[in-house]
Amino acid sequence: MNDVEKTNIERQNSGKRMRRRKRKMTWYAFIVFILALTAGATLCFTFLFNINEIVISGESETYTYMEIVEASGIRIGDNLFRIDTDKSEQQILDKLLYVETADVHRDFPSTLRIKVTRCVPAFNVRYDKGVLLVSRKGKILSDNNFYTKGIPIIYGFEPDEMTPGKMLTSLDEQKGSVFEQLVKRYEKNDVNDGISAIEMSNTSDIIVTYESGMIFRMGNWTDVEYKLELAENVMNDESVKGKQGYLTMIGSNQCSFRTTDDPASIPGIVLPTEPPTDSEGNLIFPTEAPTEPPYVDYGDYSGYDDYSEEDYQDPEWSEDDGWGIYDGEESGNETPWADEDGDGINDYDDYGGYWGDDQGGDDDFGYGNDQIYYDQ
Repeated sequence: MNDVEKTNIERQNSGKRMRRRKRKMTWYAFIVFILALTAGATLCFTFLFNINEIVISGESETYTYMEIVEASGIRIGDNLFRIDTDKSEQQILDKLLYVETADVHRDFPSTLRIKVTRCVPAFNVRYDKGVLLVSRKGKILSDNNFYTKGIPIIYGFEPDEMTPGKMLTSLDEQKGSVFEQLVKRYEKNDVNDGISAIEMSNTSDIIVTYESGMIFRMGNWTDVEYKLELAENVMNDESVKGKQGYLTMIGSNQCSFRTTDDPASIPGIVLPTEPPTDSEGNLIFPTEAPTEPPYVDYGDYSGYDDYSEEDYQDPEWSEDDGWGIYDGEESGNETPWADEDGDGINDYDDYGGYWGDDQGGDDDFGYGNDQIYYDQ
């Protein structure tokens, strides 16, 4: 009996089929992945991770829970992925005047946490019409006519924004830089260094006065943090501590001290004087005198100043041609009148070297450039 030998016959195209099958499987897997990713994203942005709890923490005594939540613009049921935390933080700062900082963050799967800190009044910023109460981070809290006790007074700052809720800025870039450096120092030390006043009208010669009676001539507007720290170290030195006198910056890293038995004052420097106060102790700041509105008659048949509350239409003046003059009670006869050169004389009579008579006498004024009109 003959033995049968088995042989394996490889098809020439079997390798191509396997490669084609692998490519198809790769595409199928990729499509399934995309579909799963889309489904997952849809679930995350719709049904999953919706907020069911909002937690408020920090220093929030001034405002209620609901006031903070309302200010954030976020509600129960909102999706954690779809909220804008930066926008919510800014809304809280804008709407809640006495909130200094706001931190909004997601706590998956379904909690939103809001942490706020309260504003701490830190500066009285004096300007020509009042006193701005400013927080430790530079937020304007109120515009007053009195000083808040226990915090420094800043003179000469020139604020360009006086609206409560806004951040304090100056018309002078250097003065703004000085204030920013003060804010940074306060944030680090959490104290005011015993400073009672800062005079920065001249940014090349800033003067700092202390409650202890010490006066520090800081110099220019640069390196404010370092200079204040240096002055503090000198005042805490055993040979200086408890004394009154003068500190003066010498160069960029030295500070000299000169003692005095009397309350310190700065020769040649006049610190700002305070305005008078009323019976309740409030500061009285000068106000701008009201200006008289210009006189004009646009020809509404009244003959009165159109800026006046007494401006009314008189039906008898129906013949008024717009010059604002009525020379006859019933006839409607009116002489045109104008005063373009501001001399108080009817320009129709002002000719040929003769200055006309419009005020009951000779008016010898024939010059000027005034657009004010007068009724005869």
